[in-house]
Amino acid sequence: MPTLPIQAPCNNRTPMAPTFLLVGLPGLEVAPSWWTVPFIVVYLLSALGNGTILWIIALEPTLHRPMYLFLFLLSVSDVGLVTALMPTLLGLAFADAHAVPAAACLLQMFFVHVFSVMESSVLLVMAFDRALAICRPLHYPALLTNSAISKIGLAIAFRCLGLHLPLPFLLAHMPYCRPQVLTHSYCLHPDMARLACPGAWGAVYSLAVVLSAMALDPLLIFFSYGLIGKVLQGVGSTEDRWKAGQTCAAHLSAVLLFYLPMILLALISQFKLPLPQPAHTLLSYVHFLLPPLINPVLYSVKMKEIREKILRRMFPRKIGCSQ
Repeated sequence: MPTLPIQAPCNNRTPMAPTFLLVGLPGLEVAPSWWTVPFIVVYLLSALGNGTILWIIALEPTLHRPMYLFLFLLSVSDVGLVTALMPTLLGLAFADAHAVPAAACLLQMFFVHVFSVMESSVLLVMAFDRALAICRPLHYPALLTNSAISKIGLAIAFRCLGLHLPLPFLLAHMPYCRPQVLTHSYCLHPDMARLACPGAWGAVYSLAVVLSAMALDPLLIFFSYGLIGKVLQGVGSTEDRWKAGQTCAAHLSAVLLFYLPMILLALISQFKLPLPQPAHTLLSYVHFLLPPLINPVLYSVKMKEIREKILRRMFPRKIGCSQ
C-alpha cells in the first residue's frame, strides 16, 4: 500500500490533488487480494438476479403493469449501483491500486449516488403504488396509466441527475485542508466532503442533497404504509387482510434492507457511538451491496407471478407437462 500523506493543517488550503487514496477495509489493507473476493461474488450474483428480473419483465407482456414496471426500474438501479462500485474494488483486488485519479473518483461518486437516490425514489414510488392499489382500488387503473408511469420515470431521472450533477464540479473546486485519503474502497461524497476545509459551502450543498432524498423518502414511505395499515384494519376477513398484506411484504422487506443500515450509520455518527472503524465500513458495504443481492430473491419468492414466469421460461417443457 502506498505511503499515506502527512496530515495538513486546516489553515493550509490546497486545491484538489490529482489522486485520492483508498484505504479499503481497515485491518485488511495488507491482504486486498482475498477480502474483495466475496464482494465480487456478490456483484456477480446481484447482476444475475437483477438481470433475470429485467429479462422476464421485458419479455412477458402480462407483466407490463405498474407494479412490475416499477420493479424493472428497481432492478436497473440495483445493477447500476453495484456496477458503479466495482471498478475500485477490482482495482484493489487485482492491482493493489489504492491511488485513484480525482476525475475517476468524482465520476464513480456521481454514479454511486445517482443510482442510490434512484433506488430510494423507486422504493418511494412503489410504496405509493401499493397504497393507491389498496386504498383506492377503483381509481387505480385510471390513475396509473402508461403515460403516468412514463412521466414518473422521467421525474425520477430528472431528480437523480438534477440533484447530483453539480456535486462533482463543486467537490473539484473546493479547498482541501486534509490529506485526500478515503476510508472506503470506493468514492462517496460524505467521505470526500469531510476532507474539505471548514466553511466550504459545497459540503453544505452535498449534505442537503443527501438529506432531501435519504431523509424525506423513508418518511413518505412509512406514511404510505401507515395508510395501508389503516385500510387493512377495516378489511372484512383475516384471509383478505393476509392477501393484501402479502402484496406489500416483498416491498417492505426491500425498504428495510435499504434504509436500516443507512439509519444505523447516521445514528452512529450522530451520537458518536464507539463502533470500530472496520464495523462502520462493513455496515456501509451492507447498505450498498446487500439490497441488490437480496431484492431479486425477495420478489421472486414473494410475487407468485414473477416466480411462475421465470420457471415457465427456464423449464418450458416441465411446466407444460405438469399442466
